[in-house]
Formats: sequence, structure tokens, C-alpha cells
Amino acid sequence: MADDGSAQGAIWPLTRFYFSVNLGSQDSTASFQEVTGLDTETQIVEYRHGDSKVFSTIKMPGITKVGNVTLKKGIFVKDNNFWKWYDAIKMNTIKRETVVIKLLDESGSPTMTWTLTNAWPTKITGTDLKSEANEVAMETLELAHEGLTIANG
Repeated sequence: MADDGSAQGAIWPLTRFYFSVNLGSQDSTASFQEVTGLDTETQIVEYRHGDSKVFSTIKMPGITKVGNVTLKKGIFVKDNNFWKWYDAIKMNTIKRETVVIKLLDESGSPTMTWTLTNAWPTKITGTDLKSEANEVAMETLELAHEGLTIANG
């Protein structure tokens, strides 16, 4: 009998291949092969006042920075939604969207959710072309955003 871990009450880590991406009003839920860049970082502010008896600085949290999120997907016939969204960029008039990325469990229920606030396409990369290739044509969408929130469950 195979041990599935249920006898010991084991909890297994989640796999990263079952996820969904919702691009707000742009495309509802879209299928992607890869999502990268879900990171956030807080800058360090170092400070030392002049009459401190300790001859070193203290470190305090400063401004939070978020990186761009990159989405990769296959190219489909008559699917120009990314290009339409990108073409809408005109002197700070781009439509910003709330993008929700969900890591799903085996039943399809979200277990971890990343929400990008005020996201907009900053870069689109079309596929490379090669006559001897045997891969799917892929395009890449890079999103700038103004905040990343993470929720479990």
C-alpha cells in the first residue's frame, strides 16, 4: 500500500504549476505558462543621532519597492488583448487594472493570492522566430504596479 502521508497527518508543500491570473476588466481570467517577479522589498534607512553612546547606526524600515511582474503565455490566433491594452498608453492615461494571481490546490481552490494594485503593461515582447524550431510561439507581458498584497487561504 502506497503511503500518501495521510496516516501521519503530513502536510505537503504546494506545487507551483496550478495557478490562475485575472487581469481585471481586460481579459477576465487568462492562461499563462509562467509568472515571475512577485517580490517586494523595503529599503533600509540608517540613522545615528549625535549623542548616541553606541558608535553604529540603527536600521529602520523605509520606503517599500515592488518589482515588475512578468507573465508569459502562448500566442493564439486573433488574441490581441495585450497589444490593445499596451496601445492605450498615452501621456499618463493608461487604464490601470487590479491583477489577481492565485495559487490553486488540487481541487482548484485558491490557497495563496497575490494582488497587484494599479497594474499596467510597461513592456510586451513578441516571440522569436526560427525556421527549425519546434516550440510554441510565446509572448511576454511585463506589468508595472504600485503595490503587492499577499493573502493565504
